[in-house]
Amino acid sequence: MMDSVKLFFSSPRFAVAGASSDSRKFGYKLLAWYHQHSLPVTPLNPRVPSIELSPSHSYKTVASPSGLPSPAQTSLSVVTAPAVTLPLLQEAHSVGIPAVWLQPGTFNDAVLEFARSHFEAVIAGDGGRGSEGWCVLVDGEEGLEAAGVKWTTQRL
Repeated sequence: MMDSVKLFFSSPRFAVAGASSDSRKFGYKLLAWYHQHSLPVTPLNPRVPSIELSPSHSYKTVASPSGLPSPAQTSLSVVTAPAVTLPLLQEAHSVGIPAVWLQPGTFNDAVLEFARSHFEAVIAGDGGRGSEGWCVLVDGEEGLEAAGVKWTTQRL
C-alpha cells in the first residue's frame, strides 16, 4: 500500500471530494489538512461556490472531477458516502485522475472493485496507523515523507 501512497502524493495537485464548510465534518478537516501542509488543493462540492477555512482563507469549489483544471495531474481524496463515491469515481476515471484515497466509510465492495480496476493507485481499507484503516489525517505526513514531498505546516 505504501507504493500507492507514494504515487498518490507524487501528484502536483490534490482535490477533496465531499469538502465542507462545517468544521465538525471530515470534509472540512481533510481540506484543512491539505491547506495546513501547504499543498495545492481544490475542494469538490456541487452545492457551494466556495469553502471558508478561516476568516482569511477561502477556496473556490468545483462541482465534480470534470471541473478540475488538470485532472490528470490531480490525486483525489474522497470523503463521501459509498452511494455517491461510485459515480464520483466513474467520472474521476473518465477525466484521467490517476490516484484516489478513499477515506474510511466512503466505500463498499463495488466501490473498491471499480477503484482497484481503474486507477493507478488506490489507498483504502485496512492498514495504516489508525484503527479505522488508511486515512490522510492519520497517515498523510508519513506518506508525504515517503514520497519525498517537501511541505511546511501552516496554521488556519
